Amino acid sequence: MTVKQNLIEKIVQKYTLDLQEGQKVKSGDFISISPEHVMTHDNTGAVMKKFKEIGAPKFNDPKQPIFALDHDVQNKSEKNLEKYKNIEEFAAKYGVDFYPAGRGIGHQIVVEEGYTFPYAMTVASDSHSNTYGGIGALGTPIVRTDAASIWATGRTWWQVPPVAKVEFKGKLQPGVTGKDVIITLCGLFNHDEVLNCALEFTGNVEQFSISERLTIANMTTEWGCLAGVFPVDQVTIDFYKDRAEKVLKAGIAKHGAKFVHPRITMKRIEEIVNNPIVPDEGADYVKHIVVDLDSIIPHVAGPNSVKVSTSIPQIEKEKITVHKAYLVSCVNSRTKDLHEAAEIVKGHKVKEGVEFYIAAASSEVQKESEESGDWNTLIEAGAIPLPAGCGPCIGLGTGLLKDNEVGISATNRNFKGRMGSPLAKAYLGSPAVVAASAIMGYICGPGAINGTTYDDIPPVAELTTPKIEKTAAAAGGQVVEGFQGTLEGELVFCDADNLNTDGIYPGKYTYQDDIPRETMAKVVMENYDPEFAAQVQKNDVVVGGFNFGTGSSREQAATALLYAGIPLVFSGSFSETYKRNAINNGLLVLETPELVQDLREAFPEKVLTRRTGWKVKIDLINGKMEVENGKTYNIPTVGTAAQEIIVAGGLENWVKNRI
Repeated sequence: MTVKQNLIEKIVQKYTLDLQEGQKVKSGDFISISPEHVMTHDNTGAVMKKFKEIGAPKFNDPKQPIFALDHDVQNKSEKNLEKYKNIEEFAAKYGVDFYPAGRGIGHQIVVEEGYTFPYAMTVASDSHSNTYGGIGALGTPIVRTDAASIWATGRTWWQVPPVAKVEFKGKLQPGVTGKDVIITLCGLFNHDEVLNCALEFTGNVEQFSISERLTIANMTTEWGCLAGVFPVDQVTIDFYKDRAEKVLKAGIAKHGAKFVHPRITMKRIEEIVNNPIVPDEGADYVKHIVVDLDSIIPHVAGPNSVKVSTSIPQIEKEKITVHKAYLVSCVNSRTKDLHEAAEIVKGHKVKEGVEFYIAAASSEVQKESEESGDWNTLIEAGAIPLPAGCGPCIGLGTGLLKDNEVGISATNRNFKGRMGSPLAKAYLGSPAVVAASAIMGYICGPGAINGTTYDDIPPVAELTTPKIEKTAAAAGGQVVEGFQGTLEGELVFCDADNLNTDGIYPGKYTYQDDIPRETMAKVVMENYDPEFAAQVQKNDVVVGGFNFGTGSSREQAATALLYAGIPLVFSGSFSETYKRNAINNGLLVLETPELVQDLREAFPEKVLTRRTGWKVKIDLINGKMEVENGKTYNIPTVGTAAQEIIVAGGLENWVKNRI
């Protein structure tokens, strides 16, 4: 049987290690990857600590990582400056590429400097590494332990996610932007329809600029996805040809006539042109969303939720007073965004009582905006400039929301309290919406200034779920020495969706580093069910609902279950951060939505912790689970990449063994 691959699977194939001859990766496979690059930002300090704890004597390849300081760049305290100094000295010691505070946001630098490229796989210890999908790369987040592993060994593990296709039809109306499209989609499909998927954007994408593609890809994170990848087309190629000329000209001016950029070259671009990667006809997609772009008009998300979107004509009727407006962050502060905002404010002044903050995505973007006159136009209108970096988007630095204030922002997140006071209200919009709102003093679209109007029609998008025939996974029957390929036990059902890490391991214990394992086992799930620990037995298999492990990144939410004797957790779906932390600490977690639905049908009465009486035999190598009542389930197979980590007792031990 011919194995057909989608675009995501084909890109992953290039970066997968230890495959057998002819073996092709598919969604669900646990694999070892060696990404082209790994970016860390201010959290480099935390990764440095992990790196030292595992005893790594050196970097596997000093040119694989990038350090870019961008989050707390306004903080001039002695403590933060010392932290930044230590990171810079660490980079110099090992020969790692380093970008200081003020150079820009790490994701923008990764794109500008060619650390990601079409058909490349680049990761970052930051959730918005999805951004790289805008130029046809596979960008996806990792956690800090993964970053330390890549520094030391060049590799980490990954489970290939399910892949969904988003097909654009029709044409954008004048004045409608990529930000409007992704805000609309986040609000339209707001029940985890694409949670933990990787998206492939197809159809009429040529009308989206690279800037807009980066915006849409960036906010696939807020849509719940692990990646969002655009095809590589003529728009992409033209962008890179222009980029190659620009970096060459700048490099020659600085270094002399023999300068060659280490990553962005015409030769590399020609290789992309001559070796396109496209999905196989008939490749698998778990979801197919068709979007009618003609039906999209400017939208605003909020308050305090990305999953609630309202059309501009509707929200303008409410005349919601704005106190602060923000044109900042990795999603919408590139040259094109600043230009769109400048066109709106030209000849106007920011409304009295409104603070309008701007920060370029990078120093290069700010320079271009200054040269075009856009930056000065914004300043003359009354905008307040901030350094190139993150800042107010994550609640750091100048201009945070105060109690009962309303903010309109071109950022990607408006969670309650994220940009300041939890008593404030935060909305998201396009740069044009933010600029218009700053001028008018209430949330509105550019039409309030330039007269553009839109028919308030509902957006049209259709979701279908194709049937996928299960194919053999990458494990191929291989078993790592010491790995227990079969398990037997009883299913214990915790019927709750969105069970967060505080419910699994209470926050009051999280920062008590001296709690013994036996005590951790006794308090596991305490905030969810105080009786859980007394009910479970060694080798029980826990089954959760959907989005298990959402919330914080505390590793104890995985290790406490291990210490309670639980070798495996099934769930309809997991928070990806929880999944990574679990396997990185030696706890196996597998997604089995069919099992969850069957348990809910069998036990309709809600019980916090239910011993089901379902005795099971689990074959982790061949992906089968037999229940004593006679039913057999297909489950994800556990490939050698995950097996090695489980046998080692976690990723840190695996790295120690490698070095």
